[in-house]
Amino acid sequence: MPDLATIEPVDYLIIGHITQDVTPAGLSLGGTASYAALTARAFGLRVGIVTSCSPDLQPPELNGIAIARKPSPFTSTFRNTYTPTGRIQHILHVADLLSLEDVPPAWRSAPIVHLGPLANEIPANLVRAFPRSLVGVTPQGWMRAWDGDHIVSYRYWVESDQVLPHVQSCVMSVEDVRGDEEAISHFAALAPILVVTEGAAGSRVYWNGDVRFFRPPLTQEVDPVGAGDVFAASFFIKLLQTRDPWEAARFATLVGANSVTRVGILGVPTPSELHAYSTQIIAHPKQ
Repeated sequence: MPDLATIEPVDYLIIGHITQDVTPAGLSLGGTASYAALTARAFGLRVGIVTSCSPDLQPPELNGIAIARKPSPFTSTFRNTYTPTGRIQHILHVADLLSLEDVPPAWRSAPIVHLGPLANEIPANLVRAFPRSLVGVTPQGWMRAWDGDHIVSYRYWVESDQVLPHVQSCVMSVEDVRGDEEAISHFAALAPILVVTEGAAGSRVYWNGDVRFFRPPLTQEVDPVGAGDVFAASFFIKLLQTRDPWEAARFATLVGANSVTRVGILGVPTPSELHAYSTQIIAHPKQ
């Protein structure tokens, strides 16, 4: 944990496990916390990460980003296998749980607080701890279960009623709920703003009794890992800047589409790309 006497406030606080991903080339940096933090930094924001991981994990990609680290015997570690019928995911190690006590007091009034659980590491009631912030959630980690063989499966998000009414926005993928449209309808009724990403099809936004679809430009997909996290961070930041969910979704859909054209953490946008997407136009039909 950083020295609480010297720690500075941040503009974007992300809470969740930094992970290691097992790839054919070896271990790589992963996790919502990593991708969202780097995306927020590309916007020029001061970024803080609250995480739990092994003390020996020192990812150079996150140099310059403030990290409040809860030491754990393990770093959460995933292995993703992509098949024609979908992704098979293994969770090989899980880091320790997180709580409000792990968040430095100087960070608790950050303009944006992003809760990004990956392995049920964040308690549902944490969403109520930041009354002066725009609180956004990416709830995929609240919808994961795993068995003795470490294979991850879908778990219905039973805590959604405790979370969604108390946040400003929720971003999830249709894959998170295994295409369960009834679950999406239920979540949309609870959340002030619900965004559902749909891979190459773009995204849809539920807001104020309306739903709109945002279709991305055609791109050559190289690696989808992290694209949803890049999208979410871009959406939350643009939402705070504009207070317009349609504009935030238009912008984030472009950023997310570009993210898949590069491998892994290289998919994080550059400041110049973010500037270019501010004026690029895409369609957003209601149906």
